[in-house]
Amino acid sequence: MSIIVNIDVMLAKRKMTSGELAEKVGITQANLSILKTGKAKAVRFSTLEAICKALDCQPGDILEYREEA
Repeated sequence: MSIIVNIDVMLAKRKMTSGELAEKVGITQANLSILKTGKAKAVRFSTLEAICKALDCQPGDILEYREEA
């Protein structure tokens, strides 16, 4: 997939666990895991907004486009 999800990078920068983020955002750890691994087909703007608020970042810090080789 050419959309890369960098939630793990932001979690490390913020010294936060996946469980803490899931709780702050209000989603299950399973759904957060699906998003982190890039297996999600979509993400709601409200969820993206909550993640950005919890991690104090911008959507571009989390989502990245890379052209496939």
